[in-house]
Amino acid sequence: MTLVKFNNGLKNNAHPFFNDVFDSLLNDSFIGDKLVARIPAVNIAENDNEFYIELAVPSLKKEDFKINLDKNILTVAAEKKTGETADTKKYSKREYSYNSFVRSFTLPDSVDHSKIEADYTDGILTLTVAKREEAKFQSREIAVK
Repeated sequence: MTLVKFNNGLKNNAHPFFNDVFDSLLNDSFIGDKLVARIPAVNIAENDNEFYIELAVPSLKKEDFKINLDKNILTVAAEKKTGETADTKKYSKREYSYNSFVRSFTLPDSVDHSKIEADYTDGILTLTVAKREEAKFQSREIAVK
């Protein structure tokens, strides 16, 4: 099914200011943009030895992060202390201002809990989670009898 938006001639008859307001309020991505802006985007990848969790968190510092491990739940939280700043900019749209967030990840049983590292570079928080030796994929040839 395809949804088609009809103009119904409103753009030609109404004041341009009202069209801009209604377009921004009724835009399909309006709700999605507001929800996405509250938590950082994440990428999760793995290779034979490790899992990689990358969070896009610009405008934060290393001191803003708190990373905890409780059993198999890895929790990444951040809280940016905002005081009285002399910010004279007037934003028309601001999407990457995380004041606080919490993201939790359930780790598989194959990880080595003692080998978890975090690195924050260029607005990307990268968590490297090592796999246990016995959980690493080992290839071998099977002989036919």
